[in-house]
Amino acid sequence: MIRIPPLHGLRFAFGTLTVLPVPVTRWDRVAARAGMLCAPLAGVVVGGTAGLLGAAALVAGAGPLLAAVCAAAVPAVLTRGLHLDGLADTADGLGSGKPAAEALRIMKQSDIGPFGVITLVLVLLAQVAALAEAYGGSWERGALAAAVSATAARLALTLAARRGIPAARPEGLGAAVAGVVPVRGALAVAVAVAAAAGGALSATYGAVRAAAAVVVAAAAAELLLRHCVRRFGGVTGDVFGGLAETAGTAALVVLSLG
Repeated sequence: MIRIPPLHGLRFAFGTLTVLPVPVTRWDRVAARAGMLCAPLAGVVVGGTAGLLGAAALVAGAGPLLAAVCAAAVPAVLTRGLHLDGLADTADGLGSGKPAAEALRIMKQSDIGPFGVITLVLVLLAQVAALAEAYGGSWERGALAAAVSATAARLALTLAARRGIPAARPEGLGAAVAGVVPVRGALAVAVAVAAAAGGALSATYGAVRAAAAVVVAAAAAELLLRHCVRRFGGVTGDVFGGLAETAGTAALVVLSLG
């Protein structure tokens, strides 16, 4: 197996999954493998920034709802809204009921259809509602929830890039990263993220609930992934965006329960 310095993997992860000015010095499947294994680290940075902005709003006198809106806006800004756009396009493709080729054509169109609009509204409402619940408890709860959500969202990308998952198109980001991650590597990253979440949030949410948030997020994304593979024949960049938003929202919902 060809090994690549970790720095190249980090550059690939941050350079492709965020708008941070990180140059991608290698663009090949070896670098993609390392980058997708590092994807949750990009989530930690995105989620940590989101959580701290929400906390700052709360400390400055804003209510939990406004703090939640601030926190929810950060991942959208730091990804140029690509994950949300991918979610909307995936919803339009699935909702169209068309054969794979026609559904993929619909997903490539620049406009958003009714399925995409409805899905975006409901997902963003769920994210803001769950974050408001968290910030209503304390700024620490809100900040940690935002961090875990964004990390779980990027973990879904690592798992979706595992071997055995084909690309639906021969070009695009989906084709560049599809099947690059060894299954064992993806599972190891998933276990590490769940364990880290349980340790970091044990005093605030409880270790079991924190780890469960990651597990449920991964499971929700896996269900969507399998459905998309059946419908489209594989994954695309839009599907990856939809998986990230699905996982992040599921994690927030679990953390808000009880």
